[in-house]
Amino acid sequence: MSDVERAAPDAAGTEAHPHAVDQHGVHTDPAALDELTDVAGAEPTTGLGPDGAVTGYRAARTLRLGVELRRQLRRRRTQLLLAFVMLLPFILVAAFEIGEAEANPRSGGFIDLATASAPNFVVVALFVSGSFLLPMIVALYFGDTIASESSWSSLKYLLAIPVPRHRLLRQKAVAAALLSALTIALLPVSALVAGTIWYGTGEAVSPTGDSIPFPDSLLALALATAYLLVHLAWVAGLALLLSVSTDAPLGAVGGAVLVSILSQILNRITALGDLRDFLPTHFSFAWMDLIATDVEWTRMASGALSATLFATVFGLLAARRFATKDVTS
Repeated sequence: MSDVERAAPDAAGTEAHPHAVDQHGVHTDPAALDELTDVAGAEPTTGLGPDGAVTGYRAARTLRLGVELRRQLRRRRTQLLLAFVMLLPFILVAAFEIGEAEANPRSGGFIDLATASAPNFVVVALFVSGSFLLPMIVALYFGDTIASESSWSSLKYLLAIPVPRHRLLRQKAVAAALLSALTIALLPVSALVAGTIWYGTGEAVSPTGDSIPFPDSLLALALATAYLLVHLAWVAGLALLLSVSTDAPLGAVGGAVLVSILSQILNRITALGDLRDFLPTHFSFAWMDLIATDVEWTRMASGALSATLFATVFGLLAARRFATKDVTS
């Protein structure tokens, strides 16, 4: 049967086959084609905005902070780290309970005073974590920002969405800062709960003999946590700089931690004299001055200023490096 015969009307005056058939044997529905043409014509013509972007594109809608935070919180790394920080104070309690009890828990150094009260136990938890654990937490979150995307070969796709580079770096850094603050804040909270259960809500006692009432000690511990967050900003800036400079997350995290350890080692060399004041870790434990009747703010102010300067320099270098980096992965 020819194409003409297929399309010829039947005895009732209607077409036997409403679809037309072209010379290549392709069936088409003229009514459907007309409908699709009308729909396409009703769509707005794609154009360019004043900034040269495609109409409808908004950079602020790309890589939303809530999306990035949920993505990071679902990672097993984050969940295990949060769980460990919450469990650490209870491990310390077990260590003190298993070890020999101090005859006079209101004398000696901060470690000896750990069982004097819940505030003292929090101070010890922050003290033993300040040298390695807390810098490692910040380095892990910030060092993993860009380097992990490079190692997963997903960075180029994020930029092709397109997410502007400055926004990508900013959103990643803000998410890392919030997660760092959450993780570090969980440590004193968990330690306070454990200390209250085992050692009670007594006064905070310092090695110098000063004692602070429990309500005032809570304020001092909150300020100490805030100081630690500011002080560790230099680790965040360095880890971010290393993260945009390498495709290996472990290298970025490990590099920041190694620099922190090196700075602590140099800070113990008294022969360096006043040069130690320029080390980023020189004021790491200035927050301990808060556990006193008369608080000395000088060292804390110097530590906050030093950390802010280091973080600013490292952050600006990271932004410049990432803006000019040739992204191939």
